[in-house]
Amino acid sequence: MTFMKTILGTAAAMALTAGAALADPALIYDLGGKFDKSFNEAAFGGAERWAKETGGSYKDIEIQSEAQREQALRRFAEAGFNPVVTTGFAIAGSIDAVAADYPDTKFVTIDGWVDPAKHSNVVSILFSEHEGSYLVGMMAGMASKSKTVGFIGGMDIPLIRKFACGYAQGVMAANPDATVVSNMTGTTPAAWNDPVKGSELARAQISQGADVIYAAAGGTGIGVLQTAAKENILSVGVDSNQNHMHPGQVLTSMLKRVDVAVFDSMTAGADLETGTVKVFGLAEEGVGYALDEHNAPLVSDEMKAAVDAARDQIIAGELKVHDYSSDDSCPVLKF
Repeated sequence: MTFMKTILGTAAAMALTAGAALADPALIYDLGGKFDKSFNEAAFGGAERWAKETGGSYKDIEIQSEAQREQALRRFAEAGFNPVVTTGFAIAGSIDAVAADYPDTKFVTIDGWVDPAKHSNVVSILFSEHEGSYLVGMMAGMASKSKTVGFIGGMDIPLIRKFACGYAQGVMAANPDATVVSNMTGTTPAAWNDPVKGSELARAQISQGADVIYAAAGGTGIGVLQTAAKENILSVGVDSNQNHMHPGQVLTSMLKRVDVAVFDSMTAGADLETGTVKVFGLAEEGVGYALDEHNAPLVSDEMKAAVDAARDQIIAGELKVHDYSSDDSCPVLKF
């Protein structure tokens, strides 16, 4: 028990020693915390929806360091939880290391990639973030009065550059004369949970003329949205619908349906199809943009018509949005 507390923390240890009923699922959040109002919180929302609709129960863990990833996976598998659902690309390596030791446990990596030919008990769930980011980029380009918009990412990794590149393409499609200012928060996992740094970067971009800023930075994005509202410019949220955080000042949010991925995985339970890689884009409603009472006054009929037309063209294959992760390059933005 002492060892488990040391590795996972008291709450995690208590959860794991409580035991699991047959096929109870488990959820491991990425660094940044369950209530980051973005990526992890979307996962939590999916799990809560599953519990409410099915009456089932699940266990979850908020890891505090990278070293805890493999320990959490092993403890959940040994306790009999199935499937074990994880969020964030960084845990994929740990799943690769432990999956073979627990052939009867099904693992889900949301945003990570594990070779399906190597591990038949793992499913990788990915998203076409560049497609959803293109749509909110179009909105930003149309809403901007200064013709300068910003992007603030969390950890500087190909996945976040994928967001940025899709966004920049959308901005330029809507406004070819626009300028896109881009910054990343850092190069370590701490970049996901630094709202103060997010605020500082937002202020720097505002000083360069940005009047719309898109944050794809986990908890760091909270600082971006707060500063944008305080300085009376528009922001764009990410992953979860963040429109309500600053009504009338969040232009929209790029929805990434992590909640649906978690819900569907838990619903499938032990029957979950593994040994595969699934990609969800606009066609699968895995990404999109948020429109509700909090941002409706900001989205003109012209803007909505243009964005919806682009969405239909992307789904039909008539419009191709370049995916940064396909070749580590972006035709309209330098990093």
